[in-house]
Amino acid sequence: MTATSLVTGAAGFIGSHVTDALLGMGHAVVGLDDLSGGFRENVDPRATFVEGSILDVALVDRLFADHRFDYVFHLAAYAAEGLSHFIKRFNYTNNLIGSVNLINAAINTGTVRTFVFTSSIAVYGRNQVPMHEDLVPAPEDPYGIAKYAVEMELRATATMFGLPFVVFRPHNVYGERQNLGDRYRNVVGIFMNQALKGEPMTIFGDGTQTRAFTHVDDVAPIVARCIERPETWGHAFNVGADRAISVSDLARLVSREMGVPERITHLQARHEVVDAYASHDKVRRLFPDLAGGVPLEAGIARMAAWARRHGSRESRRFSNIEIERGLPPSWR
Repeated sequence: MTATSLVTGAAGFIGSHVTDALLGMGHAVVGLDDLSGGFRENVDPRATFVEGSILDVALVDRLFADHRFDYVFHLAAYAAEGLSHFIKRFNYTNNLIGSVNLINAAINTGTVRTFVFTSSIAVYGRNQVPMHEDLVPAPEDPYGIAKYAVEMELRATATMFGLPFVVFRPHNVYGERQNLGDRYRNVVGIFMNQALKGEPMTIFGDGTQTRAFTHVDDVAPIVARCIERPETWGHAFNVGADRAISVSDLARLVSREMGVPERITHLQARHEVVDAYASHDKVRRLFPDLAGGVPLEAGIARMAAWARRHGSRESRRFSNIEIERGLPPSWR
């Protein structure tokens, strides 16, 4: 009998890759997305696509009742970590309350075998590098706080109602189908969009902050396949690349792969974690066949080729800033 999976955030670039993996596993997939950051064309036509929000309780409950999902892959989020300080209500509504709507429906339906949630290494906060799963999370921004709250809710739900879950903490994911027009998150996409438009690449601060950038192909298959490995249930896993580089070095790499001169404009530094990279020993132990594999240079080259074919997108400003105080001028 064919398993039926719900993928939230299915029109986003990570969600669409997870959808592809599940279809390849023989699942029937229902994709839910409000298209605020993703695109309908990202979703494989073999999936049933529903345009809507996880905040729409009636819609969520109806989908669960109609499809009796076996698995839930919850990837829908507004993942602008830095901006989350200035959109607190929006952040908690979308990233926490929306998640609770899905958890409630999973409990009430009673058919869900595993609830898979994509959290973030933002739960660790600063000065905990390399970040590993045994650390006590100490998130420093509303986005990380919301993600960790959902993780704790899933643990409480598993204890109270017996709902199996798996948590993944990806970081700095990039790749084909990414929204190049998002000015607040996904620096690889921002740099490529600026290159396509003939603009200098903008960096907050001096560019020495480090991140480990992860190609989507090193994330999506693991997220999809965890439901086949019961030993993963009840655990949180960092998932991503090991190699950390500075944002300045990333800009140089993107410039080279996009075939443009290296032009960088430094903006006023913003409040952010300076160094963020993680240990992936735990995920390698349980996914030795899937963890790692796309070197940064190869991944950037692949995405650059896709971006040149795709073309630039106009950057849209977030229209509902709740706090103006301290907002970086370039985000106004």
